[in-house]
Amino acid sequence: MVGFFIQRPVFASAIAIILVLAGSICYFLLPVSQFPDITPPQVVVSAVYPGAGAQVVADTVTTPLEQAINGVAGMTYMSSSSSNDGSANITITFDVGYNLSIAAVDVQNRVASASSALPPIVNQAGITIKKQNPNFVLIVNLTSPDGSVDPVALSNYAYLQVVDPLKRVPGVGDVQIFGERRYSMRVWLDPDKLTNFGITAVDVQAAVAEQNVQVAAGKIGQSPAPAGTQVEVQHRAAQGRERKGDHLERDAGDGDNQQHREQREWEPPTGVRVADVIAAPRGGALGQRARDR
Repeated sequence: MVGFFIQRPVFASAIAIILVLAGSICYFLLPVSQFPDITPPQVVVSAVYPGAGAQVVADTVTTPLEQAINGVAGMTYMSSSSSNDGSANITITFDVGYNLSIAAVDVQNRVASASSALPPIVNQAGITIKKQNPNFVLIVNLTSPDGSVDPVALSNYAYLQVVDPLKRVPGVGDVQIFGERRYSMRVWLDPDKLTNFGITAVDVQAAVAEQNVQVAAGKIGQSPAPAGTQVEVQHRAAQGRERKGDHLERDAGDGDNQQHREQREWEPPTGVRVADVIAAPRGGALGQRARDR
């Protein structure tokens, strides 16, 4: 057979050219490689308990969720972490090839059954359930070469302009910002003085939350309106500090107006706001005055 092709070089060359052309055409028509999934799918449950330490988060948030999620269909193992910043993260790993959408629905049903055992503030903040693959597709560094943009502004830009478009890319399960920093207002309190005045951190939190609300006040001149009304104006209700002269106040109603004024800073690292916190003994008033720096 070898001698046949050696003695007929033209015929051998024609056969070789035909094989090369046929292989080139088949290369674009046949799959080059098809590998099965080798990494197990995961579902991550995240919750936040503001102001709580790691032990408190583990006892009141992580443990009830673990007890409810444990034994969900297709689960291989589960790991969790509780941090001093009040965050709780539970990662549920499923069998290789298990339908991740079904796994996320099963986990969501288990979490819903445990919501009544969680602190109200945790349910109010919401419990996030995300399905993800443990592999990182791409890691991007967002920097300011000349240093004109600080880390808080960079993190805020990534959150507003980068994260959402990336999440819409086909095949992307989630986008995570490492070391994320957002504009916020944090209250620094003196526990000794709060004890002397008979005020707790919950009182301060409740006062701020009560006064800082968004109210839909409606429109002036909206139908049905008197005949001849030609102008329709959107009414903006006074909110929080605007409603009481830039002042939050809680009064016991017994006529005691004795107050003690203390200077406090609100989130010095961000430089967004400074504020005066007004603290008072029992029967007095509690409030804060905030202004833009």
